[in-house]
Amino acid sequence: MKTTLNIPEDLLKEAMQVSKSRTKTEAVIEGLRELIRQRRIERILSSAGKMEFSDTWDAARHGR
Repeated sequence: MKTTLNIPEDLLKEAMQVSKSRTKTEAVIEGLRELIRQRRIERILSSAGKMEFSDTWDAARHGR
């Protein structure tokens, strides 16, 4: 899908350098994937201590 974006040239060049991307498209795709990965990690970490696990998982697993 083609989309026109206004991205600062210096930001895009730096993204290409640090990601070792050969094209602007590769750099943008990698940046988006990394942003999504980081947000998913943040969401998981924010739920730390809010979930309760029981030690009956082994019995439940073998009880099927």
